[in-house]
Amino acid sequence: MSDVTASAEAVEEVRPAALAADLLDDQLIGQLVDRARASGLQLTGEGGLLQQLTKRVLESALEGEITDHLGYEKHDRVGVGSGNSRNGSRSKTVLTDVGPVEIEVPRDREGSFEPQIVKKRQRRLTGVDEMVLSLSARGLTHGDISAHLAEVYGASVSKSTISTITDKVMDGMAEWQNRPLDPVYPVIFIDCIHVKVRDGQVANRPIYVALAVTVDGTRDILGLWAGDGGEGAKYWLQVLTEIKNRGVEDVCMVVCDGLKGLPEAIGTVWSQAVTQTCVVHLIRASFRYAGRQDWDKISRMLKPVYTAPTAAAAEDRFLEFAEEWGAKYPAIVKLWENAWAEFVPFLQFDTEIRRVVCTTNAIESVNARIRKAVRARGHFPNEAAALKCVYLAVMSLDPTGQGRKRWTMRWKPALQAFDIAFDGRLSIGRR
Repeated sequence: MSDVTASAEAVEEVRPAALAADLLDDQLIGQLVDRARASGLQLTGEGGLLQQLTKRVLESALEGEITDHLGYEKHDRVGVGSGNSRNGSRSKTVLTDVGPVEIEVPRDREGSFEPQIVKKRQRRLTGVDEMVLSLSARGLTHGDISAHLAEVYGASVSKSTISTITDKVMDGMAEWQNRPLDPVYPVIFIDCIHVKVRDGQVANRPIYVALAVTVDGTRDILGLWAGDGGEGAKYWLQVLTEIKNRGVEDVCMVVCDGLKGLPEAIGTVWSQAVTQTCVVHLIRASFRYAGRQDWDKISRMLKPVYTAPTAAAAEDRFLEFAEEWGAKYPAIVKLWENAWAEFVPFLQFDTEIRRVVCTTNAIESVNARIRKAVRARGHFPNEAAALKCVYLAVMSLDPTGQGRKRWTMRWKPALQAFDIAFDGRLSIGRR
């Protein structure tokens, strides 16, 4: 990019802010605030200065729109005999960020005027819709949102209106869920969370989540799928096949829990993919078979197993663990033996790779945000409502973009090691 182009882009970015600063005269603003206080007018709240300013700005903008539409100013003699003219106005209340504001919308005799800043039948400005979606993403029910808007902004917004606002995201979700994906991913983390759905009777239903790391080190949530509660590995085969059909030709590693049949499903879709069982899942599963008084001891003896320098060393440390605890907790020993083939792959890689792929922590942070939103709602009337809540939570994960930067910085060293370990397979994704 040339310096001239970069400078031009910088100017474009600064121009709106600079223009706003030019229009807002500090002295004029000070006079308005002083006059409002002197007359006892509140700055915020119903009938306050901000509402009055919003009303004037909106009405002024609408007046400018109808002037452009008719081609002449108000009371201008040019409009006489032009075939169309102003025809009074109609009152309309719109919900804004500063509360409900009653405005006068101009009309024309032909009825051909289509205002843009506040469109026909529009009762809310976009900031309100964004506010509703943000509150919904944090798990507030429609009743909670309605009460919040009434308490803070003095606005009456029905639960059905809030439902209409949030339903709009479903169109975007369908497009997002079917978007084309990258040809190769270094790692895909897969997991599921359970939500309560009241469909006849309340039951736990799984929602499957697939999160990928791109060749550039960014996070990409590939999709959300609602299962029927049946066998997980069989359903995962459908999910992974769908991901492949959306353009994913190759995956280096798939990190997952120890679900039976899942390695076979992964191998069926991507024959070269390495299946890695999450170490944290293994340890948690081990604790389910042990008394709480033994958790610390078991954890200390298992740590040399998953931090061993080689697979052979890990096996030696595991034999020591089995000798110590096998008689008391044979189920733990059997658990690790059954998962061994999917547990050891990460031990052959560089430390940088081990650090980021030995657990599903990368996706657990996403699941934590989803669970927070889900718990606040309790249960959902149907599958679509559950998916909508989860989708909104996912879309609001990183509003500032700082999380994306931290994620990329954390993954850069590992991706260099991946490129070497997997013999240049990542280069397909950089074309």
